[in-house]
Amino acid sequence: MTENPLHAAPVILWFRSDLRLQDQASVQAALKTGQPIIPLYIWDETLATRPLGAASKWWLHHSLKALDEGLRSFGSRLIIERGTAQVILASLAKEYDVKTIFCSRTFDPAHEENDLHLENKLKASFLTLNRLNTSLLTEPNRVRTGEGKPFRVFTPYFKALQASGACDVDHLPENPSTDSWAAPAKWPHSQSIEALGLAPKLTPGGKDWSNGFGARFKPGERGARAALRGFLKHHLRDYDSGRDRPDLDLTSHLSPHLRFGEISPQRILLETDKAVRADNSLSMGTAKFRAELAWRDFSYGLLGQQPRLHEVNFRRDFDTFEWRQDDAGFKAWCRGETGYELVDAGMRELWQTGYMHNRVRMVAASFLIKHLMIDWRRGEQWFWDCLVDADPANNPASWQWVAGCGADAAPYFRVFNPITQAEKFDPQGAYRARYIQGYTHPSTGGIHKTVQNDLFGSGDTSPPSTAYPKPIVDHAFARQRALEAYKQRGQDDHAD
Repeated sequence: MTENPLHAAPVILWFRSDLRLQDQASVQAALKTGQPIIPLYIWDETLATRPLGAASKWWLHHSLKALDEGLRSFGSRLIIERGTAQVILASLAKEYDVKTIFCSRTFDPAHEENDLHLENKLKASFLTLNRLNTSLLTEPNRVRTGEGKPFRVFTPYFKALQASGACDVDHLPENPSTDSWAAPAKWPHSQSIEALGLAPKLTPGGKDWSNGFGARFKPGERGARAALRGFLKHHLRDYDSGRDRPDLDLTSHLSPHLRFGEISPQRILLETDKAVRADNSLSMGTAKFRAELAWRDFSYGLLGQQPRLHEVNFRRDFDTFEWRQDDAGFKAWCRGETGYELVDAGMRELWQTGYMHNRVRMVAASFLIKHLMIDWRRGEQWFWDCLVDADPANNPASWQWVAGCGADAAPYFRVFNPITQAEKFDPQGAYRARYIQGYTHPSTGGIHKTVQNDLFGSGDTSPPSTAYPKPIVDHAFARQRALEAYKQRGQDDHAD
């Protein structure tokens, strides 16, 4: 990067949930000005609809580090500030004579409202805030029904999304080059990323809860691109037939990278189409993969319709539903001590890696809601705190879908049987053995023996008992209890 000889006023490139440099519309817009660029990240907790979960903070910490490294490869750097965005932006603009700020849209309704307020405030000071879509295939609820209403059912939504052309990607914004950047005459003061307090702080002898996260994931743009390449090369072909098998682990693992904007959905679609053109046998998994990618856009549409999606039932007739207060059951569920192996393996995977296979997420969520009759919001909050890919739209939308209070037009009630789900999707027990110490599949003549003693290595939770627990609730009893409860509120019953 070279300094502008005329010391032109810089522009601010404000990073938010778009922590990448390639195929990034706001980056390209800033570069096209030809002016010096101040890359900026603001840790503003006042803008958040809800505090970021602990696992997501870990990811953000490492993603910011990766972004800073990428910027430094261009001779630039990431300026870190902590405080109120409006105050920080106004102060930097005044000190550096900034007239233009580029940033992404987050599509969180609370952020949108704050952004409009911020835009008006900055406009009064002759500052322009340019907000661009860098994270979704299309803006939420832009694709509408024939009656002009937002979609509430995914299948017709996906058909309309495809018809709109949003899934047809033939090019991406140009990638930045070293010569494209110009530095400000003087760099602003920056806090350290460590000063944000996002990564776990360990006491002497303490255990790092997040150790397993880094073993599974590499946060940052380079990690995202590597994950995509690996998925297309090794797993896309079998994705449609094997995506529900946690023992095979054929999913893309791109969800946390998408959550933090380290890769765009457009990049994923473009690279997928390229891979299929090079090897047509990969096309078998493509249709389902594209549909799964579109669920994220659909969820943001629901969030736009209900800004408090993590707190408020999308279907308000669920507001009178009577949930059980069962703290002991909730604790057993969190700790992976329900006595149902697939549920327990999933909850331990979550704690150890910050991630859980999607099929197991559905089974674990269904168990909490329908076997234990515990409010879906408690489970959603636990996932929000423990998942590295906890998304403000996807996470609550998925929980509401399982609970039956979400935007799903199907008038039926589904109770996942955790025993038959394990037999069907983990037939040899490989997934369960991975997370339940001493587990041996019954077909080999063995039995499950012990649980991991160090499952919760920190916090105020005592270690699990050494003997694998018996089921905390009988499946047949729990199923019948749930069906009766849902019938009482006029819900059609159906189980599988």
